This record gives sequence, C-alpha cells and structure tokens, in this order.
Amino acid sequence: MSKTAIVIGSGIAGVAVAIRLAVKGFKVTVFEANQYPGGKLTEISFEGYRFDAGPSLFTLPELVDELFILAGKDSKQYFQYERLEEICKYFYEDGTQITAHSDPELFSREIEKQTGVSLNKVLDHLKKSKRMYELTDKLFLQSSLHKLNSYLNKHALNALVNLGKLKTNQVMHAVNHIQFEDSRITQLFDRYATYNGSNPYKSPATLNIIPHLEYNLGAYFPTGGMYSITRSLVKLAEEIGVVFKYNSPVQEIVVENKTIIGVRQNEKIMKADVVVSNVDISSTYRHLLKSEKAPKKLLSQEKSSSGLVFYWGMKKQSSNLGLHNIFFSKDYKEEFDLIFNQNKVPSDPTVYLNISSKYKSGDAPEGHENWFTMINVPHNSGQDWDKIIIESRQNIILKLSKILGFNISDYITCERILDPLLIEKMTGSSLGALYGNSSNNQFAAFLRHPNFSGKIKNLYFCGGSVHPGGGIPLCLFSAKIVSGLIGDLPGSIHKGNSNFIHK
Repeated sequence: MSKTAIVIGSGIAGVAVAIRLAVKGFKVTVFEANQYPGGKLTEISFEGYRFDAGPSLFTLPELVDELFILAGKDSKQYFQYERLEEICKYFYEDGTQITAHSDPELFSREIEKQTGVSLNKVLDHLKKSKRMYELTDKLFLQSSLHKLNSYLNKHALNALVNLGKLKTNQVMHAVNHIQFEDSRITQLFDRYATYNGSNPYKSPATLNIIPHLEYNLGAYFPTGGMYSITRSLVKLAEEIGVVFKYNSPVQEIVVENKTIIGVRQNEKIMKADVVVSNVDISSTYRHLLKSEKAPKKLLSQEKSSSGLVFYWGMKKQSSNLGLHNIFFSKDYKEEFDLIFNQNKVPSDPTVYLNISSKYKSGDAPEGHENWFTMINVPHNSGQDWDKIIIESRQNIILKLSKILGFNISDYITCERILDPLLIEKMTGSSLGALYGNSSNNQFAAFLRHPNFSGKIKNLYFCGGSVHPGGGIPLCLFSAKIVSGLIGDLPGSIHKGNSNFIHK
C-alpha cells in the first residue's frame, strides 16, 4: 500500500514537490486556499490584456524540464521556451541607456561603449559570479544546510576551503563599487540584491552569484508566458495522479506525539504519512501549528521587501522598450534606506517594467501593450497604502514620462493594482514580504528555516520563505531538497529518459 502525502499550497514549490513525491510512489493531495494554482506565479486578465501577475524572469529552465523527465514525459509536449538575446534595457536619469545582451561579450562591450567601464571588468565580474555558483550549487542550493551529511562530501569541502571567494563577510555594494567605480554600473549589479528582496548596502557580496544565472547560463521566456510554467506542471501532476483541491484552505496541521497525523480541512481530519507546507513559514506556525512552539529567533529575522504593481493596459507600442526594462532612481542608497530602515516608499523609486506582449502578442490588443509596472516597497508595517498608491502612481508616471519623452498617462486605458496587503491576502506571505526573510546579513543563508521540522516527524517545508530562498529556481531547489529528505518508496515510477531535456 502506497504512503500518502499532503501538500499545503500550490505555489511552484508545492506543485514541484507534489510531482516528485508522486514519482516516488506517494499518493499526493494538494490543498489550495485559492481557486487557482500557482501562488505568486499566476496571471490576471482584464479588458483584453493578460498579465503574468508575479515573477517575470525565467532562469534555469532545466529545473522545470527535470520534473517531466522524472515522470517519463517529454517536456516539449507540455512546455516550451526560448532563450532571450536581450535580457534587459536600463535607463538612467542622466540619459544613459544600456541594452543588456545575453551574450557576456556583447553585454560587456555595450557597457564599455555607453560608460567607458572596461569590458574586462565586466567579464571578470561575471567570471567571479560563475565561480561562486559552482562553489555553492551543490552545498547551498541543492542540499539541506541543516543535515550533517550535507557537509560530508567533496562539494562541501570545496566550498568551505574556498569560503573567501564567496565574500560572505563583504557587503555587495562595497565589492561592486571597487570592481566598477562607475556608479551606473555599480547600480546595475547592485540591483540583483532585489531578486530576493534585499538591500545591496547590507547584504553579503555572495549575492553577486545571481548575474551568472542570466548572463552565463541564460534568461528565457516561456512560449505561453510565465504562467504556462504553473499550468504545464499542474497538468503533469494531475496526469501522474496528484489530486488538487481548490478553495480548500487548511485550518491546522495535526500532530500527535510529535508525529504528523495529517491536516484539518473543512473541520475534517485528512490523514497523511507526510505533510509538506508550501505556505509562508511564519504563516505556517502562526495559523497551522498554533499548538507548537515557534522558532522565534528564525522567524524574527528582518523581512524582505515587498512590491507595488500597477498592471496597465497601454494603447501604444514603444519601440525603444523591451521585455524587461529598468528605470533607475537617482539616489540608490537613499531608496534602500527608505525601504529598509524607515519603512517608507521613495518618491524617486527604481521602476521595473515588464511587457510580455513584446514576445506574446496575444497578451494585448493589436497596437497595444501590457505594462507590468513595479516598484520595490517595504513590507507592510501599518503604512497608509491608499495614500502610498496614489503618490507612487503619480511619481512613476512622472518618471517614465520624463525618460521616455511622452506622457504615459494619456495612453493608460485600464488598470489593476497589487500592494503588500493584497499580496499577503492572496498568497499568505507574512506582512506581504515577497521572499520571506531578507538576506541583509552575512549569515542569512544559514538563518532561513530548514526544509524539515526538527521536532515533528514527517513534517517538511518548501517555498521561498525557507531554505534556500525566494524566486522560481530556489523554490524548485527547495522542492528537490524536500523530496530527497523524504526518500524513496519501493516500486516508484521509472525516472524516464534524459534525452527529453531541451538542448
């Protein structure tokens, strides 16, 4: 008789761990509070426009492909994507514009042409980023940091011997400033701290690992938009026997004698041998494990930033914009000081603009574009978000209009808004923090909650609020770690043919 597993939440990590456990022979049920899967990786549509509601950058696609391979399926029959030749367009207040080509050589030459920063400095930075990834991949990203055997192998030894190269005791901005000297390029590479909601003026220089994913390994666009990742994985999960129950919030994780019994859902006890929570770890303890003592030290760490998003339907196409666009603030240090130290929203924010209709024409009516317009904001601590939304909307419009050379408000046909309050309501992310805890200290990697409970047998955790962190790749790594911790069952599904992976 196969063992049973319950997964709470159908974010990308929850769906991935459900697939991995089903492949291992578990009978898996996923309980989702919303009427749709995906968590933050979802979509919204209105008045003829479609938007990927959350994450918009896709790296390490092999982590998605791997799930199909494990189930013996051809991933290309479910999910396709293309590598981006141009990753991002950067706009500065002084008029500088930089096109970030995916090819490191072209990218470096573009920076040299626009700013005078030597291409060798950029290539050297990307080389160091690659080295960091190679040192951390097996130990920090694909293993539990909270199990002794994770450190008893050559990968761990190599990482520990070369710990100095990871720059854990140096601050990201300081390292980047020394590397480039030019404030514009320092700002460009400091930006990667925001990929997990952190402050480059506090976070360790280890976060310089992130550019490697884009420039050395590649950034991609899913053919059906970002939400097609969720859609294709849910389809795969259902085909191999995973049951999804929507509009089904779990009230409690049921524990008896420090061992998992199951969950209480709709006032009924649903028994399971294993429970995996894909819910934000703070919310898991606060709402689902009320009778258990919460690890206060872990949960009291500084939270990550949040986001304020305006989804705009635009009756105009802009040829000088790409899929990903960044409009930098004039004073980056002040921006992060306001967000993290004062819990305020800057009047001159850095604006991220994603236009998926550049690659997926059906996302907007002909001659129109869908603008996903986002700024980083502090997590919710009681701010007046109605006032902030009004002021930020005005500031964003003024900033983009000035840089682009036309009044963008004349072309906004419709609008939806996502703020930290709604993020928490829709996704369960504590205080609306997008990535759980921030990485604003050198020990941040070790301060994330483990992927398992040290006190409750057969209880596990995955997703962006636990190890190894937030973002699609790290969430998929967390699912992989949990699956490995749970182990195999006799008679598990054959792992398939590796020839199915995209070349």
